[in-house]
Amino acid sequence: MSAFKLRPYAPADEDATIELWRRTWQAHYPHLNFSERLEWWRNRWRTELVPVAKIAIADAAGSIAGFVTIDPSSMHLDQIVVAPEHWSSGIASALLNEAKRISPRGIDLLVNKDNARAIAFYEKHSFHYAGEDKNPVSGLPVSKMSWRP
Repeated sequence: MSAFKLRPYAPADEDATIELWRRTWQAHYPHLNFSERLEWWRNRWRTELVPVAKIAIADAAGSIAGFVTIDPSSMHLDQIVVAPEHWSSGIASALLNEAKRISPRGIDLLVNKDNARAIAFYEKHSFHYAGEDKNPVSGLPVSKMSWRP
């Protein structure tokens, strides 16, 4: 397990967090060019996520190793991102447990249907399949998953 601590997001984390988001998605979907989406992501981060979500950072020796965004009022988990070099380290589980602490009534999320690793992770953490949806950006099919205490 990697040595890390969880802490709240701070505005000074913005650049490193967005770069981690880009780098992680690039590792998972190497056939797509996520660098082209950087400004879109930055805008989405600033206007859609930061204003409503509680954001927890996994800090590994002063470097951002992961983060989770959860809106406790809607119970929507938008992003859980862990740096590829920290996959299978326990960081994702710690971030998800933090999201459960922040949103104790439950969590709902959308997951890409082709992301078997993420689906298995959520199922391992007591999430259940809750229906079909479409990614609001790409239009690709996604699965709804939910956790309730």
